[in-house]
Amino acid sequence: MSDPATKRPRVGLFATCLVDMFRPSVGMAAARLIEYADCEVVVPHAQTCCGQPAYNSGDRADAKALALQTIAAFEGCDYVVAPSGSCAGMLKAHYPRLMDEGSDDHARASAFAARVHELVSFLVDVRGLSDVPGAFSGTVTYHDSCSGLRELTIKSQPRTLLKSIPGLELKEMDDCEICCGFGGAFSVKFPDISNAMVEKKTANIAAADADIILAGDLGCLMNMAGKLSRQESKIACRHVAEILAGELDDPPIASSDDKR
Repeated sequence: MSDPATKRPRVGLFATCLVDMFRPSVGMAAARLIEYADCEVVVPHAQTCCGQPAYNSGDRADAKALALQTIAAFEGCDYVVAPSGSCAGMLKAHYPRLMDEGSDDHARASAFAARVHELVSFLVDVRGLSDVPGAFSGTVTYHDSCSGLRELTIKSQPRTLLKSIPGLELKEMDDCEICCGFGGAFSVKFPDISNAMVEKKTANIAAADADIILAGDLGCLMNMAGKLSRQESKIACRHVAEILAGELDDPPIASSDDKR
């Protein structure tokens, strides 16, 4: 738990698979923001996937095994923070549902879930942050990811921190709360519907006339980046943590391999 010498909370950073494999700079930005909120950051090496792909596919046995592994990996942390509403939603809302009511595993999962937070929600709602170390001059628009908005009620928190950055102008796009069409396996199972959804999303992004589209989930960002690149758009895609932390040296998020 927290270091008695410093009284700083010990925060376990759940890096997520997509961040680890495709965008490590998001993890570095998240760590910088957590440290800026006067916390100690630890990144357990034993963490793997949160189990969401298995869970969404009906494989509860493997999802439960991954959940128990994750819970064990983050023992001793005061909080567990993920730069993803999707993964944080899995850890917080679904881990207890994988366990038998009244079992020791259910009690462990429930105690674990109570310590889990999405990154920006943690910064604002738990640590009371009202400013950030990032600096940016330009216009941005924001996409509210489904899991963050609907499972974790994340809406005002990123906007509060974005508006604290001098020179940043936030232009809200139409239907910012509407799904981008990614949805993990949804985009694979229903590609035509997914493509129609992301086309509407990129049209709204373009109409907002912003330099950057931001979001709190890398899956959404990769999906939107893929469509924008195929439309030859100049709008950059960034995780909100990158701009809040001032970690903008890396190139914008690359397009996916999906050629829709």
